[in-house]
Amino acid sequence: MSMKRTPSEAALSKGNPKETLSLYRLLDPQVLANPYPLYHRLRTEDPVHWDPFLHAWVVTRYRDVVHVLHYFSANRTPTPEQLSAMGLSALNPVAQVMVRQMLFLDAPAHTRLRGLASVAFTPRRVERLRGHIQEIVDGLLDRVVHAGRADVIADLAEPMPAIVTAELMGVPVADHGQLKSWSADFAEMLGNFQHNPDRIPRVLRSVENMTAYFRSAIREQREHPRDGLIHALMTAEVEGSRLTEEEVIANVIVTMVGGQETTTNLIGNGVLSLLRNPDQLQKLREDSSLIPSAVEELLRYESPSQHTARLAPDDVELGGRRIPKRQAVIAVVGAANRDPERFPDPDRLDITRQDNRHVAFGWAAHFCFGAPLARIEGQIAFETILRRLPNLALEPQPLVWRHNLGLRGLAALPVVFGDKPPAANPITPPTP
Repeated sequence: MSMKRTPSEAALSKGNPKETLSLYRLLDPQVLANPYPLYHRLRTEDPVHWDPFLHAWVVTRYRDVVHVLHYFSANRTPTPEQLSAMGLSALNPVAQVMVRQMLFLDAPAHTRLRGLASVAFTPRRVERLRGHIQEIVDGLLDRVVHAGRADVIADLAEPMPAIVTAELMGVPVADHGQLKSWSADFAEMLGNFQHNPDRIPRVLRSVENMTAYFRSAIREQREHPRDGLIHALMTAEVEGSRLTEEEVIANVIVTMVGGQETTTNLIGNGVLSLLRNPDQLQKLREDSSLIPSAVEELLRYESPSQHTARLAPDDVELGGRRIPKRQAVIAVVGAANRDPERFPDPDRLDITRQDNRHVAFGWAAHFCFGAPLARIEGQIAFETILRRLPNLALEPQPLVWRHNLGLRGLAALPVVFGDKPPAANPITPPTP
């Protein structure tokens, strides 16, 4: 993403303290690296904040975020007609996909799609992948275990969920690199609120190529059925209702993107968080039964998805502020998951934390239906990393966070490991 200063950013640098609360400050690499002081200010100074730079309300308290996720409208994707009216007709192919995705729909359309997808995405189908996931993680670590160093992102966190997703969908595993590339491009449309014209051609090509790829896969599976999500979505039926081909394609895409990006970030963010908190890392090494609760705490502490948008369903009052109907509201789950009113000592990583009902996977009707798979992937990845990579430590070099403002993750995470403990690590965690 381009990091050039925009007029809004220039205004931010000169604005009053209330204006500098804008989420647009995430464009500053230092704020992106540690957004939690900004979230803290928003939560304490103006928890239901009108952000004039984003032309949206920003909500940061846990109880308000839960309310927004539960009751506000997810039907926020502009139609091709609306984009054309705004002079953004180039984005119409993307909109034509997104308006069919359950992520951006309300009942009854969302209920129908969710019901059909849940038939295809059963716990039994997910659990059946557990053995495959362990084999995949072991195979990827086999390539680096003797080298004594690795990039957690490139060597594990990116390829593992891409391979798992290919298996889940029933497409050739050999295509996982291409699927990951398309996923990262499409994620820019989901995770960012800044408009970057320079990236539009690439995103459009990826959407066009993904659509053609999955349309071809559907044709092939009509003639030669193959177990997986695509065939399951093609054949799922609830009370006589089935998905159209365009709906299958759109929801395979959003499932693929969500399943890859959030899991990549969970693993990368999680390993970094453990390395920055060596007492918790040691506790986990000594007691692997803590892995499930550790995954939940890592999801809370460095949420892979930091914010999501909704629209006010009517004229409503929230936190003493009046929000007009259909005005945009950004629910900052990364701030809600650090709310001291809900989580005692929220800036401390505690892998034994109880009553840890975070909102990293959303809430209510739009709770991520891929959450069970992401949890299994995370559990296996962390358990295997800790078992097979002794004396794990960060390489002494600066960390770079991806420029996707909503999907929080690292561009790379170089580590060293081996039989001998490494030298003291000079990288310290930022002050929350």
